[in-house]
Amino acid sequence: MSRPPARREIGKVGIWSGQFDFSPAAVVREAVAELDDLGYPTLWTGEVKGREVLVTAALALAATSRMTIATGIAQILARNPLTMTAGQLALAEAYPDRFLLGLGVSHAELMHIRGASYTRPLAQMAAYLDEMDRMAVEQYRAVPPPGVPPRVLAALGPKMLGLARDRADGAHTYFVPPEHTAAARDILGPGKLLVPEQAFVLHTDPEQARELARRHTGSYLRLPNYTTNLRRFGFDDDDLAGSGSDRLVDTIVPWGDADVLLGRIKEHLDAGADQVAVQVLDFDRRGLPRRQWRELAPVLSAL
Repeated sequence: MSRPPARREIGKVGIWSGQFDFSPAAVVREAVAELDDLGYPTLWTGEVKGREVLVTAALALAATSRMTIATGIAQILARNPLTMTAGQLALAEAYPDRFLLGLGVSHAELMHIRGASYTRPLAQMAAYLDEMDRMAVEQYRAVPPPGVPPRVLAALGPKMLGLARDRADGAHTYFVPPEHTAAARDILGPGKLLVPEQAFVLHTDPEQARELARRHTGSYLRLPNYTTNLRRFGFDDDDLAGSGSDRLVDTIVPWGDADVLLGRIKEHLDAGADQVAVQVLDFDRRGLPRRQWRELAPVLSAL
């Protein structure tokens, strides 16, 4: 199946959040509607052990009128290719030009929870895309969307980025420095979407901000996919130990006022990102950073 030109009307700054699982559906709808009203053009959300991500996307799409809702990511080993295709096509038909499917193989540790076998991720993804394309043509029987809906791949290494270039509309990267964005753009070329996630702590006290940042980095530095990728960009054993060195923490999770965040976003954009998906961290482990979203909206909308 031929891919349409990569869409670029998703805005330069989106919101990324995995916190919606901790709120009831009514609060999710209210919070997402507020993001829409604040002018954020895109919302990214993923899945681990909470709501099924296409269900979350449907909740968000129903609660909004303008925003693009993107999965970052839908795990391919969590559902078979026909199920994924059916979910994508149904949402794309119901909400034209507002659903962006991000696909990923995820991590071995997370796939074991599902009883799935994480073996050769690049081959698994390529075969899965083959089946999705076949299912869309041969098996899907509901009313289709008017065109081929977009998809991006979660990609860190050069080979998966190459697959994102050849078989998708681009890549969604996560837990990466701006140097990775530049390298990813070189691989993807000029015609594909590139959306890195960028975590941020809107707090100016160094000790408190880094404490919150380390709560974030510590959970990801246990996953080999991320540590292997960071080593490509000069981080060593000392940086990757525990919850990360100050150098790593400040690179992956900058902290401070809105100007600090703007500076980091511009680094990614200058390196070749089309959009930066900002994940604002909050001291409340189960809360939504709605105060921060409100405070940042006027600043980020100026980009």
